[in-house]
Amino acid sequence: MNDAPSPTSRLNKRMAELGLCSRREADDWIAKGWVKVDGAVVPPTGMLVTPQAKIEIDARARGHQREQVTILLHKPMGYVSGQAEDGYEPAVVLVQGRTRWKEDRSPHRFAPAQLKGLAPAGRLDIDSTGLLVLTQDGRVARQLIGEDSGVEKEYLVRVAYGRVTTDVQAVFPPVQIERLRHGLSLDGQPLKPAKVDWQNPEQLRFILTEGKKRQIRRMCETVGLKVVGLKRVRIGRVTLGNLPVGQWRYLGPQERF
Repeated sequence: MNDAPSPTSRLNKRMAELGLCSRREADDWIAKGWVKVDGAVVPPTGMLVTPQAKIEIDARARGHQREQVTILLHKPMGYVSGQAEDGYEPAVVLVQGRTRWKEDRSPHRFAPAQLKGLAPAGRLDIDSTGLLVLTQDGRVARQLIGEDSGVEKEYLVRVAYGRVTTDVQAVFPPVQIERLRHGLSLDGQPLKPAKVDWQNPEQLRFILTEGKKRQIRRMCETVGLKVVGLKRVRIGRVTLGNLPVGQWRYLGPQERF
């Protein structure tokens, strides 16, 4: 009896699944002849591979990858995360030599070339502040916003309940906190469980593993809360810390999300 054939997938997808690079990077490396499969250089059009295929990456690709930067920005209100829209500037315009945090200890030196391909790995809406990750590295982007990403994002959320703006915790029904933790749906889909607790009488701490558009604001609206302030303070193991508003630093060589 013959064994069933091994399933195949596109090479760029397989390389991304293995955490070697992003699909876009894989396509670039393949086009440059920097990828071998089972000892042979891959044709520019790519190919289908099995899970058993031996994939080798040229040292030039590794060198290119090491030069890529990931930047941590304390985004102020009034800036959009991605492309400019409705007259508002994208947060990347804040990444300049003069706005680099003076306490950044990274060995990187800022150069305009680092802005090429620098894109947000996740959104933070225009009315929110806090930690925004901008990266040239497809591996980082995939880790934070890939379909299978489970990286925690932590937020401090100041809320009002009707006309109540002080000691909201005293009047807000505990059963509604349970709904915020698990049981809500957005856009017809149930949300993943979240960690939600009172940080102080006017502020909630949210820890999410997903990032739907304006998710926390919409969750709060569903249970009768109004968000009056929202700040992201952590992504995975990387915290905002003392990074000043409007300033940025490099992700350190030993830091991991």
